[in-house]
Amino acid sequence: MIVVMIVSTMPVTLSAAMLCGEGLIAQSTNMPAATTIRFTDVTAQSGISCTPTSGATPSSQILEVKGGGLALIDFDGDADLDLFVPNGATLADPEHGPGARLYRNDGAMRFTDVTAASGIDHRRWSFGATVGDVDADGHDDIFIACFGPDVLLRNRGDGTFEDITTRAGLGDPRWATSAAFADLDADGDLDLYTCNYVEFDPAKPLPPARFKGIEVIGGPKGYRGGVDALFENRGNGTFVDRSVDGGITSVAPGFGLNLAILDFNGDGRPDIFVGNDSQANNLFRNASTPGALQFVDDGLRSGIAVNGEGSEQATMGVAVADIDGNGRPDVFTTNFSSDTNTLHLNLDGRSFDDRTNQFGLGAPSRQLVGWAAGFFDFDHDADEDLLVVNGHVYPQATKSTMDSEYAQRPLLMERRGARFAPLTEAGHWKLDPHVDRSAVFADFDRDGDVDIIIAGLNEPLRVIRNDHDASDDWIIVAPRDDRPGVGNRHAIGAEIRVTCGGVVQRRWMVGGGPFQSNLAPEVHFGLGESIDESDASAAAASVDVEVLFPDGTRVSRTAVARGTRIEIKHP
Repeated sequence: MIVVMIVSTMPVTLSAAMLCGEGLIAQSTNMPAATTIRFTDVTAQSGISCTPTSGATPSSQILEVKGGGLALIDFDGDADLDLFVPNGATLADPEHGPGARLYRNDGAMRFTDVTAASGIDHRRWSFGATVGDVDADGHDDIFIACFGPDVLLRNRGDGTFEDITTRAGLGDPRWATSAAFADLDADGDLDLYTCNYVEFDPAKPLPPARFKGIEVIGGPKGYRGGVDALFENRGNGTFVDRSVDGGITSVAPGFGLNLAILDFNGDGRPDIFVGNDSQANNLFRNASTPGALQFVDDGLRSGIAVNGEGSEQATMGVAVADIDGNGRPDVFTTNFSSDTNTLHLNLDGRSFDDRTNQFGLGAPSRQLVGWAAGFFDFDHDADEDLLVVNGHVYPQATKSTMDSEYAQRPLLMERRGARFAPLTEAGHWKLDPHVDRSAVFADFDRDGDVDIIIAGLNEPLRVIRNDHDASDDWIIVAPRDDRPGVGNRHAIGAEIRVTCGGVVQRRWMVGGGPFQSNLAPEVHFGLGESIDESDASAAAASVDVEVLFPDGTRVSRTAVARGTRIEIKHP
């Protein structure tokens, strides 16, 4: 049985017809200079008033420069996405910061701080956070990657959380930066991967280093690298460390900062891409057999470990999209200044090729230090645009000393046919310079477009509303697996295809996130301009949706209404 739930439908706008994605190729030679991407900063009226702590300003040690992540979670089950802020601390007292925050989404881009009522009292210096139903009870839980023992907060289902770290067999004491849940062994529950950075003692920092002749904070080179961790879910919400027998420790310790988990080679098993700081990246190919987790690092052989020049980079942000339309997930990473961000095209599932410059993604990023990144169709023209948030790690950075400023503008790039073009502003959002680190992307106000919340380094959170105004040029798909005993409720690893007007678009449910954060448990598609349903050609713009679940099950839905949010369940 196929179960498809229509959650909400927007009215269809009648206007001049253009079939879904019809102009995708033609735009490469005849694209107007003006953009239809429009945002407004609505922080002041959002109810979110929070300045996450990450040491002091200016930063003096490497522990202070990474900032903190954000997490999206529907903790109260009301079908909109709430915001969790893990927050950090200071060198003077790494164990007792100002505390994590939980904001309830009240709709219309307004939020309420419900931390006290939630029972969350987490004050350890925290970095990344991720969300998943670890005990398959129907409620999403929160994992926090920390400097010091990591933390798992169980969602009781009544709006409150409890710390079950010890009971769950977690609490790794190393410095973890990012983490992700995914069903790595195909048994229905959520396993866990954590990126560990360096072995660091605040009382014994490295002496200053030199960058472009300037004395700067030491590290990460010079510190002993962290060893990432792989934890298998036993099926009851408790975990066992499989890092050694799973093959994760077979590679040299690295400076792990971010990750993306999905099936890169099309064999039906989720693989793990790990972005490392100032080192080669890893691509752990899933070689598991029934009852045994096993991964093999295929990073160097596949070409994704380094850029096209063979150079190791300082990978921070990770974004996944099908940039060339060949049906395979490509990987975009953000990097340090005096280098470029990198786009690796997935050629055949086994080999990747650096095509950064081909798509215009190199030169605009050279003077920037990139962090969180995401591909989303902000203007609903049936291709995905790109946002990268930026900010230097060295407070001394200036254009004259390092060819790069400390505070940097977000890099918003519109997809224009075969290339991406940087924008200097987007509606009322002027893309002012900040020292940014993390971002999350979601339709917070449920009007069909993708909004943004950005976290800077010791800066107030910023809430950015997407002002796209058409009502029927989008579709949002939420895959769900609500079978009893299944913890992978959001179908991490699933592929979603939308076909409209002869154009096929693909998205993936990815474990991991833009940087130290997670992705929304749904995927957004722009469909092109509104259509006049009285026109006979409107039939060609019918929207068909197919979900390929991680276990290989396919569920299809034809003639889905435009401007619709749908939930497709595993049969």
